[in-house]
Amino acid sequence: MTRKKKTVVAAATRLFAEKGFKETSIAEIARSSRVAEGTVFYHFKNKEDLLLFILKTIKEDILREFEEYRRSYERGRGIDLAEQAVSFHLYVAGKLEDQFLLLHNNYIYQLAKSNDTCRSYLQEIYDCLVDIFERAILLGQRDGTIGDAPARKTAMLILTMVDGLVRFDNLNLYRAAALQAELVAATRRMLERKP
Repeated sequence: MTRKKKTVVAAATRLFAEKGFKETSIAEIARSSRVAEGTVFYHFKNKEDLLLFILKTIKEDILREFEEYRRSYERGRGIDLAEQAVSFHLYVAGKLEDQFLLLHNNYIYQLAKSNDTCRSYLQEIYDCLVDIFERAILLGQRDGTIGDAPARKTAMLILTMVDGLVRFDNLNLYRAAALQAELVAATRRMLERKP
């Protein structure tokens, strides 16, 4: 990706996240990127095409972060990996703050109803995040540290809990870091094998 294209994508991501997709104009993206409007249109045929490219980029960024995480934390007990996955999600959401704020924008989900590419990117993003928890749960069920429960559904519940806290953080209601220890403890209580 060229430097100018990266600049446009970064500016559009920030503006879409802060102001919303509909409220952001191509002219504003160009001004924020310090490029001509024609440069934006050179790289993207329209604003929706730009949004889809951003979603694809978010997916790739999360997958890259996940692969780095996986290489670092593949060893250990399932219950410990589940706790680490909670911390990993909060870390990635902080590192990719604009991207997660954009993912929490309602317009994207409205677009996904009629745009299969958008729906596919969102599905892939959330599947990746659910997979992180599911892997830990399956490992914990094999090593005896996590009780019996449907792994995929339980992983989705944990993701919902963690991502809900990220949303509160993005909306400046509560700081995720201030509740991280309680969130990790709640995840452990939810998953631990009961005697």
